[in-house]
Amino acid sequence: MDALAGLLDGPRARGAFLLRMVMEPPWAIRVEDRAPICLMSVRRGTAVIVPSDGGEPVRLGPGDIAVVRGPDPYTVADAPGTPPHALVGPGGACTTLHGRPLSQDMVLNVRTWGNAADGATAVLVGTYLLEGEISRRLLDAVPPLLTVPADTRTRPLLDLLDAEIAQDEPGQRVVLDRLLDLLLIAVLRAWFARPGADAPAWYRAMGDPVVGTALRLLQHEPAHPWTVAALAARAGVSRAGLARRFTELVGEPPMAYLTGWRLAVAADLLRESDATVEAVARKVGYGTPFAFSAAFKRVRGVSPQEYRGSPPGNHRDLPDRQRGLPRGRPLGRLSP
Repeated sequence: MDALAGLLDGPRARGAFLLRMVMEPPWAIRVEDRAPICLMSVRRGTAVIVPSDGGEPVRLGPGDIAVVRGPDPYTVADAPGTPPHALVGPGGACTTLHGRPLSQDMVLNVRTWGNAADGATAVLVGTYLLEGEISRRLLDAVPPLLTVPADTRTRPLLDLLDAEIAQDEPGQRVVLDRLLDLLLIAVLRAWFARPGADAPAWYRAMGDPVVGTALRLLQHEPAHPWTVAALAARAGVSRAGLARRFTELVGEPPMAYLTGWRLAVAADLLRESDATVEAVARKVGYGTPFAFSAAFKRVRGVSPQEYRGSPPGNHRDLPDRQRGLPRGRPLGRLSP
């Protein structure tokens, strides 16, 4: 598993919110859905994304792709100065700024929405509605807004997504979810490959022949009773050499990373499966549910049962150590 695969391995799109937005200027949509990640790509015309933090507006042309990381709001418009006339809330619910529902008023076709069927601007929108705990490493690795210019490698995926988004065939939702995943991977692959990309430490460490081997072993087999000595033997180096190099490149010792990874995997299993706490404990390498529960509560502040019963997103603002995730410094913003 390479660095990007490790980054994305875990929860994937499940019932993602996808549509084709067709608009005739002037238009502006305020987005306050708090979604963890949204992808947008212009198919014709142009669009502008205006961050809420006062950052510079980003203009998208045909084929350009933007990735917006939540939960902060932003505006998508035909021009930076156009005032919003609609508001998108959680789950993709669309209303006027005064709360009147707009979804049905602006339906043009299957998963096609806008103010004019032949509008000058068409934008594909794909939104991940829920944040998985492992994918939080992805969210921590990207800036609030990044753009990738039109590229021959992403064009076929955009063409296919555009063709499928208005279809209503059996299994269509799963098809769209997988296409969105593929598009996200393609965008991140292109973004991380840019010259001068300031990737986080754990991402760069994946390319190291020694530390990358250890990271893959930990991620593939979290339930294994790993020790630094066992990892060093598999990586072909001394115990002291692995510990020193791992800490230098990743930012924390191997066993601390393993604990964070185990609890991140466990959090996903608690949210997305019916496995008992005992079964989850075994899957992530804890000998007893009591030991697992104690570690989980120590790191997250709640028991596994309490975590499973709480609404998704309640823990998104916890620092890495409280979320049980490996630390990594965030990346800078991509230059167009």
